[in-house]
Amino acid sequence: MSLFSKLFKRKFQGNYALSLDIGTEFIKALVFGTGPEERKREVIGVGRQRQRMGDMQAGAVTDISGVVRSCSRAIAKAEEMCGIRPDQVIIGIAGELVKGSTTTVHYERLDPKSKIDLPELQNIVHKVQWKAFDTIRKQLSWETGQPEIDVKLINAAIVDVRIDGYRISNPLGFQGKEVSVGIFNAYAPLIHLGALETIASDLDLDLLSIVAEPYAVAKCMEIEDNLDFSAIFMDIGGGTTDIAVVRNGGMEGMRMFGLGGRAFTKRISQELEVSFTEAEETKIKYANKMLSPRLEGNIKNLLKGDLEVWLSGVELSLSEFSSLELLPSKILLCGGGSVLPGIEESLGSKKWIQKLPFAHQPKIRYILPEDILSIRDKTGLLVDPQDITPMALANLALDLAGEKSTLSRILGRVVKMVQT
Repeated sequence: MSLFSKLFKRKFQGNYALSLDIGTEFIKALVFGTGPEERKREVIGVGRQRQRMGDMQAGAVTDISGVVRSCSRAIAKAEEMCGIRPDQVIIGIAGELVKGSTTTVHYERLDPKSKIDLPELQNIVHKVQWKAFDTIRKQLSWETGQPEIDVKLINAAIVDVRIDGYRISNPLGFQGKEVSVGIFNAYAPLIHLGALETIASDLDLDLLSIVAEPYAVAKCMEIEDNLDFSAIFMDIGGGTTDIAVVRNGGMEGMRMFGLGGRAFTKRISQELEVSFTEAEETKIKYANKMLSPRLEGNIKNLLKGDLEVWLSGVELSLSEFSSLELLPSKILLCGGGSVLPGIEESLGSKKWIQKLPFAHQPKIRYILPEDILSIRDKTGLLVDPQDITPMALANLALDLAGEKSTLSRILGRVVKMVQT
C-alpha cells in the first residue's frame, strides 16, 4: 500500500499513540491515549530533543538519518516517562512548499425542484477537488520555476455548503437552483512526504497520518463548533512561520515562510561572537527576562532589523489572501519562537497593518495548553505556546477515530479518487 493510501485509511486503534512534531530546532514527542471521557485524549509521556544544525532547513528534512536519531531520543524520553511504547504515530509537516487554501465551486442545477442525492453531491465535490488540485500545481510551478511539482493532498475538509445562498450542514434531500461547496485542501510535495514516511518506517511506527501543522493548530481550537469564530493563527517555530486564516468557523487558507526563531539566534551569535548554543541560551534568557538591563537592551536593538524582516513576511503572507472580506482582527500565537518579546510588540504596532484590510488593530494573545479542551495533560509538563503543535496533532487523532458525517464520507471517497 502506498503512503498516500495510508494517509486516509489508517485509524487510531488501541489505547495509545504518538504525536511527533519534527521542528527545525526541536523534536517534540507526546504519548497520548484514550481518556475516561469519550472525546478526550490524555498525554502521559513527553519527550523533547534538539535537532542538529544540518538535519532540517526551513521546516523540511535535509538529513533523514539525523532526524531519525533525534526522533528516537525524543520518543525514548516520552516512553520512559510513561512506561508505554505505542506503535502508531501522527506526524506534522510544515515548510514553504506546503500549501493550503479553500476552493469554492458554484454549481447550477438543471432541475431545481429535484432533491439532491448522493451521486449528484459526489459529482459536485469531485469538481471542487479537481479545480483545487489544478490551482495548487500551477501555484507551485510558478513559485519554484519548475514546470511540474509532484504534490499530494494531505488534508481536506468541507468548510462551507450553501443552497441558493442559505448555509446548511447536509445538502442531501434539499431542493434548490445553485449549490455552492467550499473545501479546504492542504497539499505537500511528494519529496517531503516521502521523507516523513521513511522516518516513520525507520522508527518502526505505523503511520496514522501526515498533517499540515497550521491546519492542526486551527482545528485544535474546535473552530467548526462556532460559525462566528474568525482568527489568524501564527505558529512560529525554529525555521518557519506558519499562518492560517480561519473565517466563520472554516479554514480559508494557510501560508508559510522560511523565517523563525533560528534566524534570531544566528543574529545573536554573529553580533555577540558566541557559539550558536550560547546564542540560543542568551535568546531564551532574553525571552524570560533573565538578562541584565544593559544586555537586554543590546539584544533588543540588534534584533530590531530581523524583526522588521519577519514582520514583512507576515504582511506579505496575509496580503496573498484574495478574499475581499476584512481580515480577522484576532491573532493567536503559538510555537517556541512566538515568546520572543519583539514578536508580540511588532504585531502590536500600527504601521504594518496599514496596507492590509483590517477593520481595526488586531488583538493578540497566546494559545496555551489549557485552551485545547480535548487534551488532558497528565504529565504537567505542557505549559507554554511551544507545546501547542504536538498537542494539536494528538487532537486530530480524535477525527481519525470518530464517526464521519455524510459529507465527510463523500469527501473521503473523492479524495481517494483524486489521489489515484
